[in-house]
This record gives sequence, C-alpha cells and structure tokens, in this order.
Amino acid sequence: MVIVGRPNVGKSTLFNALTGQRRSIVGDEPGITRDRIYGQAVYSGRKFEVIDTGGIIQNDEELIPTQILKQARVALSTASQVIFVIDGRAEITGADRELAKMLHKLGKPVSVAVNKCDTAKRDSLMHEFHSLGFEHLFPVSAEHRLGFEDLLDHVTEWFAKDAPPKRPLRSADAGPAAEPPPPPPTMPIKVAILGRPNVGKSTLLNALTGSERAIVSPIAGTTRDAVDETVTQAGTEFTFVDTAGIRRKGKTKLMAEKLSVVMAIRHLRMAHVALLVLDASEGVMALDATIAGYADEEGRAVIIVVNKWDVTKERDKNKVIEQIRDNLKFMDYAPIVFVSAQKRAGVNALFGLVKKVYAAASRRVTTGELNRFVDTLKWEHDMKIYYLTQTGFRPPTFMVFTDKAAKMHFSAERYLMNRFREKFGFEGTPIVIKSKRR
Repeated sequence: MVIVGRPNVGKSTLFNALTGQRRSIVGDEPGITRDRIYGQAVYSGRKFEVIDTGGIIQNDEELIPTQILKQARVALSTASQVIFVIDGRAEITGADRELAKMLHKLGKPVSVAVNKCDTAKRDSLMHEFHSLGFEHLFPVSAEHRLGFEDLLDHVTEWFAKDAPPKRPLRSADAGPAAEPPPPPPTMPIKVAILGRPNVGKSTLLNALTGSERAIVSPIAGTTRDAVDETVTQAGTEFTFVDTAGIRRKGKTKLMAEKLSVVMAIRHLRMAHVALLVLDASEGVMALDATIAGYADEEGRAVIIVVNKWDVTKERDKNKVIEQIRDNLKFMDYAPIVFVSAQKRAGVNALFGLVKKVYAAASRRVTTGELNRFVDTLKWEHDMKIYYLTQTGFRPPTFMVFTDKAAKMHFSAERYLMNRFREKFGFEGTPIVIKSKRR
C-alpha cells in the first residue's frame, strides 16, 4: 500500500497512524518527507506494508522535487493499493489534478483519502473531490484517527489474513534483479549510517544496497527521515539505516531538521553497529568528533568510513589514519576503512567488517576465562582485583570486584581495556568496566 499526495496534505501523519509508530517526521513545513519510508501495519487480522512518499509536484525541474517524484514512482510500481491523500480543508489544486492524471495512467487501484475532515461540515463538501475521477472517496482525519475503518475495509478487502506480504530482499552481490534468497533464521544486523551533512551517507546506502534507495544531491541536509533498506550478503541479513546529517546545536533552525537530529540519535540507539562517515577531502572536523561521541556514549560498535577517497588530495592513508586517531582518541578501537561510495569502491569490504565488529560486541567471556585472565595481569595499581565477571554485551560490560570502594582510576581502566582487547579481541566495540568492593 503506497500513500501519495502533494506536499503538506498529511501523508506522514496518516502513515504514522496506520503503522502505530512515529516513523515519518511530521510538521507544518511542506516537503519534510523526501525519500520513501516503509512500515508494517495490521488491520482486521490482515498484515500489510505501507510506504510513505514525499510530496509530489509534477513538472518541477528542481533537483529535489524531481528526485522525490522518482522515489514515488519506484514505490508505485510495486503497489497493490494506492491511497491518494488530498487536503479536505482546501480547494483542489493544480498539483492535485496533475497527480490524479498520473495515477489514472498507472492503472492501480486508487482510494482517495480526503484528509483533515474532522467535522460534519467538511464531510458535506466531499462531493467536490469526485471531479478528480476516482470512485472511492473516504473522509478521514489522520491527526485524530477518524474515518479509518471505511478506508481500511476497502483497501485491505483482498489482502490475505495471517499472510503478510514480505518486502523482497535484494542481494548485494547479485544486484537488484536477483531472486531473493530464503531469509536466515536470525534477526538482521541493524547498521546506522552516521555523519555530518553532505559527507555521502545516502550515496553509501545506495552503494551498499545496490539501489537508488535514498535521494542524493549536493544540497546539505537532503535526507530528513531515516531511510532503511534490508539486504542479504553471504547468508547474513543487514538492515542499513541512512540517518539525517547531524548539525551543531544552534545551527539547526528548521523544525524538520531539529526532529531529524533527534530521530538520527534514536536510530543510533536502536542499531547494533554504527558506520561513522567522514569526508576524506575535508579531514576530521570538530562536528565529526561530536557525532563519534554520540556513538561511543551509546555503546555502539563503530566502523570509521573515510568516504570520497577518490577525490582527496592526500593519498597517504597512514597520514589520514594518524589524523583520525589524533582527533578521535577515545575511539581508538574502531577500524578505519577507505571507500568511494559514488564509485562503489571498497564498499563490499564493509559487510564482513560489520559482521566482525557485531560479533565482537556480542561476545561473552566465561567467569572462568576471566579469572584465569586476571592471573596473567601485571597489575601495578593500588587496588587489588579479587575476580571479575561479564555482566552484559553490546557493549561488553565487566564488573571488577576489588578491595576498595572508590571508583577505579582511569589509567587502571585503560590498562584493563587494553589487556581485554589483546586477549579476547573486541575489535570495533567500546568496553565498559565497573568496579565494586567485594
């Protein structure tokens, strides 16, 4: 089921109401949604997928409206039902009529949701919208969740019960035309793509998924909603989430951009692994360190992805690595990868590395192994360690039982972390150490 309409008619509000999640950003500014957003909904025992699209304006030659229309066409090509949302509080516009013409040519079942009909007076004006040429019109109020029953009774009438249509998985190896492989029994590894605006996050998502999943433009801040796509590679399922570029506080003035930053951090918290994207042509900026700090504080496994390596003047990787380590000292555990997302060079190596750091972050060490490990330490600090145990994972968390009530000194913590990494690996993941008096 695909939701379409011109900007600011309430598509994202309807999408959020149908899916029961605040997946799409909602606000008074027109054109907030740009990429297509996927969600799952259930009605009367029928499960179905819902796709929210950006506000469509036909015959607009500007880059972003053109790309929004392109994204919407991709969604419409796979739709079994289309919900055409129009504003019940306004007159029919030229954009509404142009979009209606496109939908008639499409030949898909179309239901018109006349939104913002929250009073009986507005319901009485429904007949005006029949001029668009569609048989099935439904007055609804997405904000107040009114009128959904008749709309959903109609659009889900032919949907099978207890047989949810599954979104096909694309193979990152075989390309978009490949047959979807059988889903693995495990849950996908969730990967958040983070970075400041215009470092190439959306281009990287498209390169990883082998599709034009996210809108790419030279305009900083093009992505607002988080855009996700699931692929399988070598039998493992990955869900990549392209988040909005995170800006400095005070630099973000539009409501949509402020919400985008909040949603980006929320998706970071839901992820297993973070890809921190840097722009090789600009070096490490202060904002890069701030964003890296978010990932470290949330305890996510991290891979530092140096993008645009094909256009940078500095060709010595060791110098770039040294600069990154100097500026991101707290993230010395994160592996560094050099890629050109636009040319899709070096991107395939990320799949194996994501699996590796995910496994490291999920690793459990038995208490017996840890106590044998304690016996090998050259401990020169004024706090005696009796024993330690692992109390959590993602990130690996350890409780150290000592002879003192005071918190373990930073240098002692650092020594333990380094020995943990030497003995057990833990590449790409922060380690949390807590101390307690026995």
